[in-house]
Amino acid sequence: MDCLSSFQALARKMLDIYKIDFLNPQLSPTGEKMSTTLKLSLIALAAAASFGAVAQTKAPEPDSTISYNVGVFTDYRYRGISQSAKKPAVQAGIDYAHKNGFYLGGWASTITWIKDSGAGASGPVELDVYGGYKGELSKDVAYDVGVLQYAYLGNTYSKASTANANTTEIYGALTFGPVTAKYSHALTNLFGTPKSKNSNYVDLSATFDVGGISVVPHIGVQKVKGVLDYTDYSVTVSKDFDGLVLSGAVVSTNKKNFFTLPGSGAKDLGGTSLVLGIKKNF
Repeated sequence: MDCLSSFQALARKMLDIYKIDFLNPQLSPTGEKMSTTLKLSLIALAAAASFGAVAQTKAPEPDSTISYNVGVFTDYRYRGISQSAKKPAVQAGIDYAHKNGFYLGGWASTITWIKDSGAGASGPVELDVYGGYKGELSKDVAYDVGVLQYAYLGNTYSKASTANANTTEIYGALTFGPVTAKYSHALTNLFGTPKSKNSNYVDLSATFDVGGISVVPHIGVQKVKGVLDYTDYSVTVSKDFDGLVLSGAVVSTNKKNFFTLPGSGAKDLGGTSLVLGIKKNF
């Protein structure tokens, strides 16, 4: 029995012994006068016992939750490559999670890479729709499996490539304490690259709490079937102020001056840069 339960039991026992009459607290049931100290003590015990019972009552866990987020970042980097020509991007998302582990979500960001590909191509928004299931294999090992659809709304990327930019991936992840390993596999051509079906991405990240500040190192290897392999890496530092998250990330790839687009000029889209962001979680 914990301390609070023991205290409540003692309070109830005292009240039962003295059987205080709250309609006439000056007298005990025997008609004897009670001291002011005893009277106040018993009343305080009754109040404490009642308060303790209420405090121990927890609200039931909801079957499901819905959360939202919106943010602004100085660049949108995905798997190490800038999607917004190293210019600011506006992002927002919504997530549904059931307590049994099932989840659904949607996330959107402004982009420029389709337009910057040239040939009159356009497509200013990326919309990601995903769903999956999370659970535990053991006390220290969690898993996450799902499917993710990258949709580029109204895009005309086919003017710059023979493949559609829209991409479907399946993924699976294992988390061991602070470390997460994830594998993603493309069921379609990857982001408009012809004949790139079955490309894959493997990444490893960890999340550490350092005095209330989140530090997340990350490394990933993207294999684009028949085209190239490259490695991206980053370190993200963030601080949550009651739902308002400020972040800074150093992001880079092992390919220097390789990822360029006609519309972004001479910008090295995979080069090292600092990305700052502010996001609000609801």
